[in-house]
Amino acid sequence: MNLVTLENVSVAYDGYEALRHVDLEIADKDFLGVIGPNGGGKTTLVKAILGSVPHTGKITLSPQLFRGKERLIGYMPQISNFDRAFPISLFEVVLSGLQGGSRFFNRYSKPDQHKALELLETVGLAEVAHHPVGEVSGGQMQRALLCRAVISAPRLLILDEPTNFVDNKFEHELYQTLHNLNEQMAIVMVSHDVGTITSLVKEIVCVNRHVHRHRSNILTEEQLRNYDCPIQVVSHGHIPHTVLEHHPGDGCCCEHE
Repeated sequence: MNLVTLENVSVAYDGYEALRHVDLEIADKDFLGVIGPNGGGKTTLVKAILGSVPHTGKITLSPQLFRGKERLIGYMPQISNFDRAFPISLFEVVLSGLQGGSRFFNRYSKPDQHKALELLETVGLAEVAHHPVGEVSGGQMQRALLCRAVISAPRLLILDEPTNFVDNKFEHELYQTLHNLNEQMAIVMVSHDVGTITSLVKEIVCVNRHVHRHRSNILTEEQLRNYDCPIQVVSHGHIPHTVLEHHPGDGCCCEHE
């Protein structure tokens, strides 16, 4: 059963059409990797699903995405969209992920608080749980935002560039966490790191104003061109690379992703 269905959806900003005639279905336990050029509409697609931008066409959310008045969609935004000057601790950031329900006007319960601390401990943030968001690193902030996104046990988890600012160790742990979470929920992950996500997700969605879904996590350069997705990927063994614009001589001038 589909959790989210987009039918002929378009989004325009000041006369510029960021998304055009998009059809997309997100089913339970899907794991979609969303790729595309900068400015191609990846984040706009996420905002349309979340209902935070005006659109034409039809977006249908399944009843499975609701628990009473609470919408069971976890969202991890780009860290640049979070106000680090706001006087709130990491612990409070995580708890704010519960505000979609009746807790908004009430104090958080002891089980809520315990769950938040448990999640922060899982991602190695127990010692800084009560530090203000303006005093922690970008990587620590990213981990707290992930905890906020999953604290309500969502049926759909949406992540916008989740590996920005995190170190290699946590990035590996994040991917293992997402693999485990996918057994309980659908995941949509936006990323510029094409080589890495193709080894993690189940299917690829290419976004460049139009949206093309590829029913596999393996993409060739020819397929990317057909999808109007100007990204080049080449693999040397099991190590994904992104090909740079110039590739002179016999040596490899590829950039590891």
